[in-house]
Amino acid sequence: MYRSVYGHRNLKEFDVAAVCDVCGKGPGFGKSVSHSHRRTNRRWNPNIQTVHAKLGISQRKRLNVCTSCLKAGKVVRG
Repeated sequence: MYRSVYGHRNLKEFDVAAVCDVCGKGPGFGKSVSHSHRRTNRRWNPNIQTVHAKLGISQRKRLNVCTSCLKAGKVVRG
């Protein structure tokens, strides 16, 4: 359920900041195009919010959630 990236084999797993823990939405990549049509690389990050989510009756966990998941009600704040 939680997305992570693996570096070198000897390194431990670490979390990715710009990825939603619920749906896995990550950054989009593309080009910025100027009026003269010069192109530069850019990226569009999702709107990630850190929320305390209810997992059970008395359990809470801090999750990185995109705003589309919050609006859709996929996460219950607690």
